[in-house]
This record gives sequence, C-alpha cells and structure tokens, in this order.
Amino acid sequence: MEDLTGSINNEELPIGFTMELAQHSDVLNQFSKLSEVEKRNIIDGAKLVESRQEMRSYVENMCFKN
Repeated sequence: MEDLTGSINNEELPIGFTMELAQHSDVLNQFSKLSEVEKRNIIDGAKLVESRQEMRSYVENMCFKN
C-alpha cells in the first residue's frame, strides 16, 4: 500500500481515524491527494475526537476541494 500520509509519521495517526479511512475508500483517496498542511490539519482534528461514532462522522463529513 502506498504511503498515504507522505512525510507524516504513521505513529501520529489516531487508530480510529486510520480504521475509518480504511472503511471509506473514496475519502481515503481524497485524503491521499492533500498537501502535507491539509493532512496535518485533518489529523489534528481527528486527535480531538472522543468516540468511535464521532470519528465515523468526522471522516464521513470531511470536505475536500475538487
């Protein structure tokens, strides 16, 4: 599998975020195309999520520029 985070260390990714991305290939594909700054902002937001359901909602509602 390609490195979807670029230079971001995978240890910095919340496990729930990673698991939800794996369940949403369309979101994962868009996330992989973001700049490092955009990825960092999304990851930082994911670190504030406190429940599995909240994480699912966070990932499903991420907005990307087309």
